[in-house]
Amino acid sequence: MEPKYKRVLLKISGEALAGESGRGIAEEMTNNVAEQIKKLVDLGVEVAVVVGGGNFWRGRSSQDMNRETADYIGMLATVMNSLALQDALLAHDVPARVQTSIEMREIAEPYIWRRALKELSRGEVVIFGGGIGEPHFSTDTAAALRAVNIAADMILLAKNIDAVYSDDPKTNPDAVRYEQLTTKEVVEKELKVMDLTAATICMENNMTIQVFGLAEEDSMLRAVCGEKIGTLIK
Repeated sequence: MEPKYKRVLLKISGEALAGESGRGIAEEMTNNVAEQIKKLVDLGVEVAVVVGGGNFWRGRSSQDMNRETADYIGMLATVMNSLALQDALLAHDVPARVQTSIEMREIAEPYIWRRALKELSRGEVVIFGGGIGEPHFSTDTAAALRAVNIAADMILLAKNIDAVYSDDPKTNPDAVRYEQLTTKEVVEKELKVMDLTAATICMENNMTIQVFGLAEEDSMLRAVCGEKIGTLIK
């Protein structure tokens, strides 16, 4: 297979790493993600990753806690997932580094734009942890921003469902499945693909997004090679 894209940013939800339990980290899922990433790296694709933290913490659901505090706890959750994914990649002989937006020198590098580009060019997978380091911004926004920072060709948005739908297909059998959308349509239709800030960043920077189901066989590889899979957002 021949890759259509040279550099991609993979966004994975924390829930995807949790597997069926929805909580914590399932080793079989991190290994599955690592195996899929390895196939991309072996083809010469440069891969950066942003992982969510919803398998550990969802700050917005907390009613009594200060929003800033809740969001910082969520950032720490993304770092835990980033370290777990790094460990799985290294176990598969894929060189990987974690860069965090909040300095944690003992466990990760600080986010430095030029260093990230250098590491990607050497074939290392760079995992961005800690969101953008500020409260009130989601990991969707972090993914969009980092994708623009590193001049990625595409955002690979790995989900628990296989595409973008007009409604939740699990509860609404009449939900419409979309094969292709524009970022503007995502915003206007209020589709729950990513938050408004992230969608705006993608729209203003002409960033292509491929939404697909993480559980599908070789879904990342097929998306990078340009196969029709999931929903393409331009």
